[in-house]
Amino acid sequence: MNRKTNTINVTVSIFIATFLSAIEGTIVGTAMPKMVSDLGGIEMMSWVVSAYLMTLLITTPIYGKLADLFGRKIMFTVGILIFLTGSILCGVSQTMLQLIIFRAIQGLGAGALSSISFTIIGDIYPFEQRAKVQGWLSSVWGIAGIIGPLVGGVLVDYVSWRWVFYLNIPFGIVSIFLLSISLHEEFEKKKRYIDYGGIIAFTVAILSLLYILDRPWKSMISPMFLAVSILCLILFFIIERKSPEPLFPLHLFSIRSINVANLAIFLLGSVFIVISFHIPLWIQGVYGAGATYSGLVMMPISITWPLCSIMAGRLIPKAPLRFITLLGSIIVFIGCTGLALASVETPVWLFMIYTALIGAGMGFATTTYTVAVQSAMDWKLRGISVASFRFMQSLGQTIGITVFTTISMTQAAKYLHEHLSKQDASHINVSQIFNNDHSTSLSSSNIQSIKEAIAFGLHKEFFILSVIVLITCLVAIWMTQPKSSLENKEGNTKKAEVH
Repeated sequence: MNRKTNTINVTVSIFIATFLSAIEGTIVGTAMPKMVSDLGGIEMMSWVVSAYLMTLLITTPIYGKLADLFGRKIMFTVGILIFLTGSILCGVSQTMLQLIIFRAIQGLGAGALSSISFTIIGDIYPFEQRAKVQGWLSSVWGIAGIIGPLVGGVLVDYVSWRWVFYLNIPFGIVSIFLLSISLHEEFEKKKRYIDYGGIIAFTVAILSLLYILDRPWKSMISPMFLAVSILCLILFFIIERKSPEPLFPLHLFSIRSINVANLAIFLLGSVFIVISFHIPLWIQGVYGAGATYSGLVMMPISITWPLCSIMAGRLIPKAPLRFITLLGSIIVFIGCTGLALASVETPVWLFMIYTALIGAGMGFATTTYTVAVQSAMDWKLRGISVASFRFMQSLGQTIGITVFTTISMTQAAKYLHEHLSKQDASHINVSQIFNNDHSTSLSSSNIQSIKEAIAFGLHKEFFILSVIVLITCLVAIWMTQPKSSLENKEGNTKKAEVH
């Protein structure tokens, strides 16, 4: 007798897993200055984020495809176990290099949380319920956003930054348990073909691309990695055309709603990751506040995002998707423009208004794009369809944090070089303001120069982010409704029985 899926328990499990994935960004961002202070290596700071996003990026489509082949439950469980192992290792890191390596391991598991969670929601709910549940699921990001900065700030200020990683363990265990006893899938058991050639070509291409982004073009080796990336991408598409079970079925790229959603989430992902990690830098570096205070400044995002996600879930069955995504993008643009106009004298309450607007816009846009992608394909291809969407989001995040950290730090260093004497400029850098031992040895004028340098670098960055969001507004205009014919076929193609 076939067992039926317990929808409520599975949904709770997915919400917990989403909470783990969501809190990772906000809590680590709040703890970053203290990590740099304890472990050193500010020049490698972006890699604490990039290493995690890099492996998450590569594994997201792989998990999505494997979930289509072998089922959601087994691949989801494997992913969480790897994620928890990486979390424990991050907590015991003694150097910045160790932390970066262990964050990469964490990302290897996070790829499952990133893609399979949303795929399962698409499996067990029809379109109208899916929109509402997706709205509530997106609210988990908001809840994590509220709890993450505050808990992260308290842990950093009063316990240890290492506990921001240990915090993942109990939640991960509960999620695995609930899913293992509640999700029951039916799919044809036969020998599965795994696209190893496509996986290898794809991995090498993306790793080469990310290496180029993190290295100055004056390096002799950069052109070689660019050539490797291009050749591997060409090889990847050749393999995918001939593969019986391609990692990325190429016909996905002929579906307009998927293309629009993927491009938009790439741009929005790059914007939001930079804001999440660099507003705390402004609050702690420019205003001289603590980690807990910077968490409070980020809190409005965590309130408006879930509220607007829930509103989007209610609007999706009634309003054109184009309208909701465009509305969200315009609101994000207004918030980013406010940040671009900020200065050292900008009051904190204005920053909180800007972050509230960004959270609201992201809630409308990301929830709607997610439902559109979930609804574009049936069960057999929903895993890779959702994974491609999450891949583009992670790609945007990885490129965004790498490129914009380089931009802001380069601009800050340039400012110091131009405004300090040669003697001071030779031994003063931005990281000193985050370390109490070093900052106390600086003169008040040098401290002020460092604050102005940070503001100068981030100001340039926020302006570019505003332009990117403006492009996202134009992309949103091309959004289309999901095809109702796919929803009519849902009952015949879905592989999980639910009640």
